[in-house]
Amino acid sequence: MENPTTVTAMQPVTEHREAYGTAKTENLRDSGWWRVFLPLVVLGGSLALIAIPLIFLVPLFIKSFDPTYPANQQGTPLTWLWVVMILLIIGLDAIIIRGLVKAFFTQADNYR
Repeated sequence: MENPTTVTAMQPVTEHREAYGTAKTENLRDSGWWRVFLPLVVLGGSLALIAIPLIFLVPLFIKSFDPTYPANQQGTPLTWLWVVMILLIIGLDAIIIRGLVKAFFTQADNYR
């Protein structure tokens, strides 16, 4: 036969607990410098991601219009190639930068 006592009438079972670290021994202070530094690194990296390939591709694109340039005297100028490469770089950069912004900027907002 079952015991008719209710759950609220029963005494709670005590369990053994042991603290391995306390707030007194851990340094929980946050200087907050990462909240400024991390977005600056992401923005700087994003700008570098865009600028570095374009530093090389834009002069090549401009030189493809010059008929006296040696690379253009062999036949068809490679203007189409530089346009396609610039568009691909900008598209890939947009995808990468969007992911970085989602990962770092939204995560930093959660800690305020």
